[in-house]
Amino acid sequence: MRRVLIFLLVLAMVAAAALFGGYRYWQSRLAAPIAISETMLYEVPRGAGYHRVVGDLAAQGVIEDDWAFRALARLEPESLPRLRPGEFRLEPGMSGRELLELLGSDRLVSYPLTIPEGWTFRQMRAALDAAPKLEHRTEGLDAEEVMALLDREGTHPEGWFFPDTYLYHKGASDLEILEQALSRMEETLEEVWAQRADDLPFETPYEALIMASLIERETGAPEERREIAGVFKRRLERGMRLQTDPTVIYGMGERYEGNITRADLREATPYNTYVIAGMPPTPIALPGRASLEAAVDPLPGETLYFVSKGDGTHHFSRTLREHNNAVNRYIRNR
Repeated sequence: MRRVLIFLLVLAMVAAAALFGGYRYWQSRLAAPIAISETMLYEVPRGAGYHRVVGDLAAQGVIEDDWAFRALARLEPESLPRLRPGEFRLEPGMSGRELLELLGSDRLVSYPLTIPEGWTFRQMRAALDAAPKLEHRTEGLDAEEVMALLDREGTHPEGWFFPDTYLYHKGASDLEILEQALSRMEETLEEVWAQRADDLPFETPYEALIMASLIERETGAPEERREIAGVFKRRLERGMRLQTDPTVIYGMGERYEGNITRADLREATPYNTYVIAGMPPTPIALPGRASLEAAVDPLPGETLYFVSKGDGTHHFSRTLREHNNAVNRYIRNR
């Protein structure tokens, strides 16, 4: 009997050692580096379960010991991540455990989409249509249909989308980016309007948005924005036409090919500020925050005219004679 007990004890010890060794080996396979030599993208399909993803990773050569990952579902189900659909960037050297943690995290691969200040809504939509890995829900729709999807039915879209760099994940939609940009512009306009000067020649935030779009299209020089706003303010107060070329260009639409003729300046469009009094009926571009702030806080002064110097800045004049001399110097002679 004693020999039997000793044998059973030894057998139990051997079995325990084997189990412990097996457990250690299993854990070592989960902690081992995944089988890739360079960074790669892996996408967790929408609706895919754990075993399907493990099989897919093994089929793509990302993991070698898929049995270890399948055993995890049986032995430690509480440690399994809640897989998130989308793209993830896998790095050489990361362990199997780190791989699983990544696939359950919010560290999805992001793609940037930059909408520059001064672009039009049409240019923004073209960029959205061309953006890779974005779901194009608005492609082919007209502007009115897009605004209806954004719950802004009847709103002219120009100017209402904040220019910035937006990050998105594969599977996101262009409508989501438009919603973000619209919300940003509405919030920014509200903040800026609350800090407006007391003596503006317009009365609504929307008119400030229109003015900001004119400023945005007239200059890219930060130090000039408030001075241009001041010129426009004084011209409006005196009943002078704004006579700003970007409104002519916007009114021409796709007919514009890089030059403005005398006939274009005389053409009666709703946007041609050489013909109409006051501001155009809508914004003509997507203004940034700096132009919005300039629109509601114009620089005091006496200048009524400005002309491009050809280097991205302008010459400002108080009188028509001074302005004509500047035109001769910077435009006609050039």
